[in-house]
Amino acid sequence: MSTTASPAVSPSTSPNTSPNTSPKTRHAPELAGQTVVVIGGSAGIGLATARRARAEGADVVLTGRDPGRLEHAAADVGARSSAAFDATDTEALAEFFRDLPTPIDHVLITAGGPHYGTLLETDAADVREALSSPMVVALEVARLVVGRVRPGGALLLMSGTGARRVGHGLGIASATTAAMPSFTAALALELAPVRVNLIAAGFVDTPLSASLLGDRLDERRDELRTTLPIGRVVGPDDVAALAVHLMTNTALTGATYDIDGGQQFV
Repeated sequence: MSTTASPAVSPSTSPNTSPNTSPKTRHAPELAGQTVVVIGGSAGIGLATARRARAEGADVVLTGRDPGRLEHAAADVGARSSAAFDATDTEALAEFFRDLPTPIDHVLITAGGPHYGTLLETDAADVREALSSPMVVALEVARLVVGRVRPGGALLLMSGTGARRVGHGLGIASATTAAMPSFTAALALELAPVRVNLIAAGFVDTPLSASLLGDRLDERRDELRTTLPIGRVVGPDDVAALAVHLMTNTALTGATYDIDGGQQFV
């Protein structure tokens, strides 16, 4: 058997070094040995976060309403397990957490979406659902993670920035958006030492956005590329990067973190 030796490279000519720099090193995975649960992880922001968590060494557990889409997503990221159910079903949610091996390190809730429409045309049942659904699901999950999520782990909630400015057609979404930061802060105090933070996103280019906008999607993308200070559209990977940061930085709790490319200012 013959071998070929690589030619020696002097420090001054190495492609990764110079006289004033050290060799490039890859950072250690920040979530190695940890478990991340994504409620609503079959697409969009949830799926992107699952991919990023896996890249950082975590085991991931996904849930979603659509069994077929969830199965595909779980295979895509190499999830440890997955479970198909509606997160607003409190019994199914409780059963999921009861059957989940512990300890858990982090939980992200992306299930659900905004409710738009003029107030006077929204019936009482829809108002109740729009106001309560995000907080009720978050509260149910918070109760269930007590004793299951390790101290210093994170519960991450989702909201938005688009409805902060009251406008015709936004309806009850503005009220829900206003309530979520204070809800998050109060929950962080009660759930400590588990940390609770809120991610407030603007337009994110996801399948949910596509379903809401329909044939206006390309028009909206072009508008944002022109008007946003960052000069591009925010994607699910951008939000995933923030979510993983909030998991790994153990000094952060009770706060709201905006990620909209400056959309709320323009």
